[in-house]
Amino acid sequence: MGLTKVIEQVFGRYLPSPFIIAVLLTLLTIGLALLFGNNNSFFEVLRFWESGVWNNGLLVFAYQMMLILVLGHVLVLSKPMERLILQITKWVKNTSNAAVLVAVPTMLVSFFNWGLGLIFGAILARKVGEYAQANNIAINYPLIGASGYVGLMVWHGGISGSAPLKVAESGHLRDLVSEVSEAAVVSQLPDSLSTSLTIISHWNLILFFLVVGVIAVTVYFMGKKAKPTTLQLKEYEFGSGDKKKLHGAEKIDHSRWAATLFGALIFVAFLVQYLPAIRQLNITPNMLNFFMLGLAILLHGNFKNFLNAVQEAIGDISGILIQFPLYFGIMGIMANSGMINSISNFFVSISNTTSLPIFTFFSAGLVNIFVPSGGGQWAIQGPLVIESALQLNVPLSKAIMALAYGDQITNMLQPFWALPLLGITKLKAKEILPYTVIFMVLGSMIYIFGLLVF
Repeated sequence: MGLTKVIEQVFGRYLPSPFIIAVLLTLLTIGLALLFGNNNSFFEVLRFWESGVWNNGLLVFAYQMMLILVLGHVLVLSKPMERLILQITKWVKNTSNAAVLVAVPTMLVSFFNWGLGLIFGAILARKVGEYAQANNIAINYPLIGASGYVGLMVWHGGISGSAPLKVAESGHLRDLVSEVSEAAVVSQLPDSLSTSLTIISHWNLILFFLVVGVIAVTVYFMGKKAKPTTLQLKEYEFGSGDKKKLHGAEKIDHSRWAATLFGALIFVAFLVQYLPAIRQLNITPNMLNFFMLGLAILLHGNFKNFLNAVQEAIGDISGILIQFPLYFGIMGIMANSGMINSISNFFVSISNTTSLPIFTFFSAGLVNIFVPSGGGQWAIQGPLVIESALQLNVPLSKAIMALAYGDQITNMLQPFWALPLLGITKLKAKEILPYTVIFMVLGSMIYIFGLLVF
């Protein structure tokens, strides 16, 4: 436990807020571009930065990522999800089976949507604690909380993963590196990279279920040895609809029929637009968000409940909203100053086809500590990964998933995305870190194994 205490102190005492880190990284990148770029002047570098901040394609990407997070949170606040969570808690008997009941569903939900999985795991862990408290079941609550966070180590390899979703969009790969690579290199890139080669590939699914199995067994045996903790939890209340008398147009807001018809219309449009892509197992951010929008409206039952949930979830996106443009500015500097080519050439010089995915995994894990956003990290590191993979003939799908694995695994060390869970469960970072660090080590071993074997 001494190591995790040191980790907590380092993060708490020496690591600034994510926004300040983005500012510092911006200043560092400007300085590096002046020193190691293509002899650009200070004002030229500032122009590169400004053009990156307002890159239209990347701003669309930021909005897509914000919707993934908000709609995921909105879904978990619906009544059907509430009933599912409460049903799971009824199976709690001790710490071991409680940890498995929290960890496995959280990872499965997170594979579908990371925003949904983040809040689902947090509320499930809280409700398990409340159930144990009400029924005098002795459990180790920090282990339960850590189990509710474990979905963040599988999300980027899942259906809402930023990098594999974006490369499935037509033209994204070429747009990302068009300012970095020569035209002859860009022409070698495919128009898109189907999720059947990344997220839904057999090897990624094998690794995912291997992680689920190993973590389930691990938390079960951890629960056998973990000492029970004292619980003093008040009941966590899900969002509730208005009870006031309705007048005139207000009835539309609360009408189940109106919401059902509109939700059904969304699903009809969804099938018309995306059925050919579904048949090819190709998922894109717009497809995922459109599906979740229709599903969220249907599950909430009326527009008023849906909008109340949106209002509660909207705070989740504050970090993405203000940080993403800074990350895009960093990418603009790196792309236009020649830094990406220099860094790519360095990695190519020390790598081969086998080792490059491993280097990508570790570098992505390190970058995630400072850029705790998969989308922001893809904007910065994506061009470098693609350029290096092309030079060494590493399959793009493997290089992209290596970045995804590295990014997600150090979420077990980086407390930024744990903040919603800590707020809901009333736990502290130092209480869950001893367990999440172990999850990180085990997950890293599995992902490295997969990158070497597949």
